[in-house]
Amino acid sequence: MKKKKILVADDDKNIQFAFRKTFEKDGFEVVSAADGQEALEKLEAEQPALIFMDVSMPRTSGLEALEVMKEKGVNVPVIVITGYGTMQTAVKAVQLGAYEYLTKPLDVEQVKVVARRALEMVSLRAEVEDLRARLTQPVRDHELVGNAPEMHEIYKVIGTITTTPNETNVLITGESGTGKELVARAIHNSGPNTAEPFVAINCTVLPENLLESELFGHERGAFTGADRRKLGKFEVARQGTIYLDEIGDMSHNLQKKLLRVLQERSFERLGGNDAIRVQARFVASTNKDLQVEIRHGHFREDLFFRLNVFNIILPPLRQRSSDIALLVQHFLQKYSQRLHKNTCNISEAALKLLQNYPFPGNVRELENAIEHGVAIEKGDVLTSASLPSNLNQVDPLATIDIPIPSPILQVARRDVIEAFEKKFVIERLQAHQGNVTAAAKEAEIERQSLQRLMKKYGINSNDYR
Repeated sequence: MKKKKILVADDDKNIQFAFRKTFEKDGFEVVSAADGQEALEKLEAEQPALIFMDVSMPRTSGLEALEVMKEKGVNVPVIVITGYGTMQTAVKAVQLGAYEYLTKPLDVEQVKVVARRALEMVSLRAEVEDLRARLTQPVRDHELVGNAPEMHEIYKVIGTITTTPNETNVLITGESGTGKELVARAIHNSGPNTAEPFVAINCTVLPENLLESELFGHERGAFTGADRRKLGKFEVARQGTIYLDEIGDMSHNLQKKLLRVLQERSFERLGGNDAIRVQARFVASTNKDLQVEIRHGHFREDLFFRLNVFNIILPPLRQRSSDIALLVQHFLQKYSQRLHKNTCNISEAALKLLQNYPFPGNVRELENAIEHGVAIEKGDVLTSASLPSNLNQVDPLATIDIPIPSPILQVARRDVIEAFEKKFVIERLQAHQGNVTAAAKEAEIERQSLQRLMKKYGINSNDYR
């Protein structure tokens, strides 16, 4: 790691030496200057994190150098030091933006304390500026967020798909709320035809006759009320993406017609005879198990194979709970901007509550919870009290995954109990930094009992200190 630099501007060589000895042993690099002019030159060349500046120096004084820094908008904290402290000097130094003002003889511990405070201020300032920058950056409405291994595998597949021609179809499967449309949009936005339309069609919203007209379009006079030509979604999409949401709910009649379109890559408008070329990529999604639907006669097997060239299976949120913290920050930023709030952080208790909740509604339910919380939160930190009340009503059995290690009841019971005891002891020691007495007190058992369990499972309290 690159060492932080401290610039010491003082014409006294003994002072320079003392500062070097004081800070180099703490891991800093100390750069010296003998006057204000040299300090300004070193400031530009060395980029120090902190400056100690003597007031009285030849050529250019410390206050004159400080004035130049103020005019240039330099943001490095400066601690002014002098052997002739007066009120006027102190006032002038503060007016010119000095962080602190110390008089000689200097106390080493005081110098260290002031330096630490100044560097902490710089670090905090950087964090605030970074947070402000992130909060002012617009959040994309259709951004796919996730860092779990399962999501990285999906990103790889998306990358592969975007290198294929539009004739290559994609099927996305997963529970409701997992973000199937976001994956479809990621495929579209990452490909070469991102400037072309992304046309989303929900196969469950419209009745069959209206959905057919939406997909294929119609000529004037094709049916009662068709007083003008209408272009269908397949035509409007041009060379973009046609996203068929909930394809598993499409009627058999439309499944048959869609299969023909996929096979021939062309169609006719209702009431028309001219073949129109389909140039867009088809991406379909469903929350149903299409293999089961095929067995029950609800979905055409030939259509399934035609769509399933690439199959992306989106995991439920409970299987990638490591992404919850990342998703929470994303949604906090999104809804803080949208609702004109400053709720840019979440309390530890609220985050733990979210991480322990099974989220049957997946990412969509988490997003709704954060939107609700940001809307009613009065402070800058999202608290548990502002989250939907149902998050506190978790069925404990729903969040416990107990593996059964043996088909023999007595063996399985013994193994499960031992696994529980070991996990319980470790978690209590972790919570109390290895303090056995405190862990036993919280567990409401004798210290000796906890020690016996530790011995039984080979647990050493020093590992958690």
